[in-house]
Amino acid sequence: MIKKIDMLTPIGIIVGLSTILFAVFINAGLGSVVFFIQIASFFIVVGGISAAMLINFSAQEMKLLPTVTREAFQHEEHDLNQLIETFVMLSTKARREGLLALEASLEEVDDPFIRKGIMLAVDGIEPEVIKDIMMAEVVAMEERHQKGRRLFEKAGEYAPSWGMIGTLIGLVLMLQELQDPSSLGPNMALALITTLYGTLLANLVFLPVSSKLEQKTEDEVFVKQVVIEGVIGVQSGQNPKILEEKLSAFSRKSGKVEAVEGTEELANEA
Repeated sequence: MIKKIDMLTPIGIIVGLSTILFAVFINAGLGSVVFFIQIASFFIVVGGISAAMLINFSAQEMKLLPTVTREAFQHEEHDLNQLIETFVMLSTKARREGLLALEASLEEVDDPFIRKGIMLAVDGIEPEVIKDIMMAEVVAMEERHQKGRRLFEKAGEYAPSWGMIGTLIGLVLMLQELQDPSSLGPNMALALITTLYGTLLANLVFLPVSSKLEQKTEDEVFVKQVVIEGVIGVQSGQNPKILEEKLSAFSRKSGKVEAVEGTEELANEA
């Protein structure tokens, strides 16, 4: 698994902002674009979201925010073919030299999840117990990721509401100047900008990032489930060719792991 910078996230945000600013510029000119930059509106939305987040989450959960944000801008590549080759190699060695010989081969394996599974197999743990232990780690990982993802989900919920609160504040201030009709239009526009900021942050940043993190979790769960199948295959002494066919038969469907028809028959033949 190799982590690289995911350029699609910042590119998407930049494209979204550029599209809005370009539309404003085409219709109203540069002066209107500058009008859309309102510091007071920005502070109401961002400050309100921050306050709501501090109330909603504990200090320990808020500490996860930098790490979770960093994950949104990183892309983790899972080389399934290399993963399958690793298990074919381990299966071949196990059949030739026995499971105990695999302990020396673990130095060549970088993934700690694979190493943990193979060590359980070497220790003679039953396949069902190995699967339970490894799946428990997968479930814990999902729960950990969900906690981090909830930070962005909640921010996406709060942002439009705080935009509306800023608009209400602007309307109240506008009503104080009803004696000056010429100020109603600009003041109304200024009030609505706060709602724009809140909606924009929710639908361009917080909610898309939350969805992206969810997809990353599903991808990682998929890979770990393939690893578990590989470990069980090595532990049970399956033929390397059959194990390779079994692992290659897994396909993604709606973010979940499903085995292509015929996988069970291959496993039984082993």
